[in-house]
Amino acid sequence: MSEHLLVEREEGLLTLRLNRLHKKNALTRAMYSGMAEVLKQADQDSSVRAVLITGGETCFTSGNDVADFIQAPPSGLGSDVFQFMQVLFEFSKPVVAAVSGPAVGIGTTLLLHCDLVYVSREATLKMPFVNLGLCPEFGSSLILPRLLGHVRAAELLLLGQSFTGEQAAAWGIANQALEGGAATLAKAREMALRFQQLPPSAVTDSKRLMRAPGREELRRVIEEEGALFGQRLRSPEAIEALTAFMQRRPADFSKLG
Repeated sequence: MSEHLLVEREEGLLTLRLNRLHKKNALTRAMYSGMAEVLKQADQDSSVRAVLITGGETCFTSGNDVADFIQAPPSGLGSDVFQFMQVLFEFSKPVVAAVSGPAVGIGTTLLLHCDLVYVSREATLKMPFVNLGLCPEFGSSLILPRLLGHVRAAELLLLGQSFTGEQAAAWGIANQALEGGAATLAKAREMALRFQQLPPSAVTDSKRLMRAPGREELRRVIEEEGALFGQRLRSPEAIEALTAFMQRRPADFSKLG
């Protein structure tokens, strides 16, 4: 388990908290591996009725730790990143997200695989894949055009345009935008605890039915994106863009790309 992950239990709720605030909760390979293991165990634990994913009241995640990924780029479907994606994609119980501050890259795309999402109004979401010489991941190239329409999805995925928590709620990426990180986390926790009062098999069956249409197509897209993402990490474009980013190391994540 990574030291940068905190796991808390309350009644039937398991909270998975990213805990690397000095790096804006940037995700390392060890953190991906740890998150995958936590979710695997939670899915098999009958006492867990729901999982809440959060980065705390001030920051969700600034995305991948670029230095960590440059050092050992993920390759193939067996990588730590893809293992996390696969476990979240297959997770049978409700997953709730509480998002405050920056949510960059997979910090945004993982929300597309959660069941309930609550964001702070001041949250800033961004998918700067193309800006860094990469490509969309975690099914975002399929889900977002269908959810938002091609032209809006193109702004987010091709231009890497950022958007607010209020926009995320208005566009159907989040359930609700709230004032401040504390209120956001409290609302997400409140909603996640509701599953404690519901018949667990009925919940999991209903989630499975809701997600069944187009599931195999989405699975294929995630695999295709993952393979191409790994190739692009080694491309001259990505190496140049990522090296330039590392040299700048902006304190403000919105300057990505």
